[in-house]
Amino acid sequence: MAENSYLRWLSKTKSYWWTDSAVYRNMDGYIENGATGATTNPPLVRRSLYGDPDFWRPYLKNINPNLKSDEKTEEIIRHITTAIAEKFLPVYKSSGGKQGYVCAQVNPALQGNAEKMFEMAKRLNKWTENIAVKIPANAAGLEVMEECASLGITTVGTVGFSVPQAVEIAKRQTLGAAKAEKAGIKLGQAFSVVMVGRQDDYIRDIALDNRGNLAESDIIQAGTAVIKRAYEIIKDESYRSQLMPAGMRGAYHTLDLAGMDMTMSISANIQDFLAKESPPFKEIFDTPVPKDVIERLCKIPEFVRAYEPDGMKPSEFLSYGLSQRTLSQFSEAWLSIQEFVL
Repeated sequence: MAENSYLRWLSKTKSYWWTDSAVYRNMDGYIENGATGATTNPPLVRRSLYGDPDFWRPYLKNINPNLKSDEKTEEIIRHITTAIAEKFLPVYKSSGGKQGYVCAQVNPALQGNAEKMFEMAKRLNKWTENIAVKIPANAAGLEVMEECASLGITTVGTVGFSVPQAVEIAKRQTLGAAKAEKAGIKLGQAFSVVMVGRQDDYIRDIALDNRGNLAESDIIQAGTAVIKRAYEIIKDESYRSQLMPAGMRGAYHTLDLAGMDMTMSISANIQDFLAKESPPFKEIFDTPVPKDVIERLCKIPEFVRAYEPDGMKPSEFLSYGLSQRTLSQFSEAWLSIQEFVL
């Protein structure tokens, strides 16, 4: 993989970046360009698995062929995830466990079952020392995040799109960490995903559906506005969670946030764009989204729900339109992995 001077520069700011990919062959190149982790999920594992099945079959040869449904999927994901995690183990060790993680996500079909998600989260955590367990940011998932944090498990709150979700994730992770500290348990790390590009997509769809007169230049700032507001609140409250912008739709997301104390999840296509275009090495994250843009976005009630700290209660997180759209995609990918012929 070619040298990416922008990403190498980015990794020397306060920002970290993880590759939004499960393509094992590319991991060395990502690491050389400054990647300190990988944000895998069911769709990314499926893409890697079906995109290069002959590469993965030797890694999967010891899986019991009689396993059925969810057990089979979990085992396939375990083998792929732990192989990638081994690549990042030196980063994990050299950073003292601050970075170097690879994500493993609980079964998206368990989204409303806190007990089963908690049991699965504990299993995933045992796969290897540098696993970050992804848990959805809904009412049940928040319970699990707090319990996991109290056991010293590194968690990533995912399926997050809004300020209230990001703040609640951070609050629960901090509460759990306090319990762990009191019990003398070594603390895990805490990350909170905000799918900035998916928020943009959602606002665009709603604006089109309602024939709203909202310019594309406003729409592509929706996710950025959300994560910047969440960032300020989390810093003001001294929560220990680190935000993770994900689902970026263009390099503009990376450029707008570069230098912030965040861990960015950057897809391969955006990495390639940054390498080709070589944008200026400049931190502009302290430039706020213009007030007039916010005012126009706030004409859409679903943006207000995402942008205002009290826009949603935890009991509403699962029913938020973007949550259902995303979890459905994750569930479809999970089922597709089951169908892989070992």
